[in-house]
Amino acid sequence: MRVGENCHPLSNCDAVAASPARLAVVAILVMFAALFAAGSYGALPDTIDQVRPAVVGVGTARPVRQPGAKGPPVRFLGTGFAVGDGTLVVSNHHVIPTQVDREHGESLAVFSGRGEEGEARVARVVATDPEHDLVLLAISGDPLPALALGEDREVREGQSVAFTGYPIGTVLGLYPVTHRGIVSAITPTVIPALSSSGLSAARMQRLRSPFNIYQLDATAYPGNSGSPVYDVDTGEVLGVLNSVFIKESKETLLERPSGISYAIPVRYVRHLLSQNGKAGKPASNRN
Repeated sequence: MRVGENCHPLSNCDAVAASPARLAVVAILVMFAALFAAGSYGALPDTIDQVRPAVVGVGTARPVRQPGAKGPPVRFLGTGFAVGDGTLVVSNHHVIPTQVDREHGESLAVFSGRGEEGEARVARVVATDPEHDLVLLAISGDPLPALALGEDREVREGQSVAFTGYPIGTVLGLYPVTHRGIVSAITPTVIPALSSSGLSAARMQRLRSPFNIYQLDATAYPGNSGSPVYDVDTGEVLGVLNSVFIKESKETLLERPSGISYAIPVRYVRHLLSQNGKAGKPASNRN
């Protein structure tokens, strides 16, 4: 039907005539939306496959039947991830136990692999940065696939990130869990208290040397401490998840801790490595 032929006066003949073009425009917009969605979400499964082999549990281990030993043969305390040449692991300083029962064969350990293929590796502390709650460990055995360290100057509020670790330890086995979220804010570790009642010793210490951290909208748990926070597209580490250390100072005035998660920026990991003559795996070149 040509426009103007057999067209009822009350009908919209122009709309009928223009509908194929409009439908074509809509189809193109839908196609671009689908491509955008695929680019935003389709990369994450591949990124997780890339990151997962570098993620380890951190704790202690001892022979199963050690006479006189107390407690379980394995203690899971947090998460870490391989950096550098693959024989180094970064985690939170507060994850490292204050006491290890070496008399009964207990040693600091990391747990690598997945499921039934998991294994315990002896570890030792190479360097610590208590101010930023970081620790660098050296591990025995073959090198693990190391994660590249990103540039934290590129991190922006609203940026999509993910973190992989062990939110409830190894209760369900050695199977890393991934959470996705955004950087909700870049904020100081501590802000001045409104009253002296909120000035704990730890808070006063951090007021003397505050630094910015990343506030995330994804929920983390104590076992996630030390998990790598990474770019969802490249897998480059942007920070180290922290579930305890920062809350002690930043949320002092809250009766109950919030569900907010925090991360230590990757610049402090770089500094810890360089201070000890170690090099991180370089980030990929992005145009």
